[in-house]
Amino acid sequence: MAQAFAEKYGLKASSAGTVPSSRVNPVVVEAMKEKEIDVSKNVPKLLTSDTINRASLVVTMGCSVEEVCPKPMLAQMQKKLIDWNLQDPKGKSLAEVRVIRDEIEKRVIELSKT
Repeated sequence: MAQAFAEKYGLKASSAGTVPSSRVNPVVVEAMKEKEIDVSKNVPKLLTSDTINRASLVVTMGCSVEEVCPKPMLAQMQKKLIDWNLQDPKGKSLAEVRVIRDEIEKRVIELSKT
């Protein structure tokens, strides 16, 4: 969701996860369609050191990166890390995902103004 909103608001972004799923959550796909954004063909990617090196900012959604990322990768992130501390949409209802989606959009809009 964050990458899709970033691109909508003119930012360059790449989404990746520490333990990516094999496909985009169908409830997320539905929630994003409501915003006229199609993420159904997106493929979840693994967060890598290269991805972090190329980033000027690393935004986590609230996952415990400290628990899953190797220490060298964490060290790479520290100076450019922002944690939005949001819930994972996995297992959530459409109504719950809408709340998460709207908060992500709000925060991306804020980033686009800086």
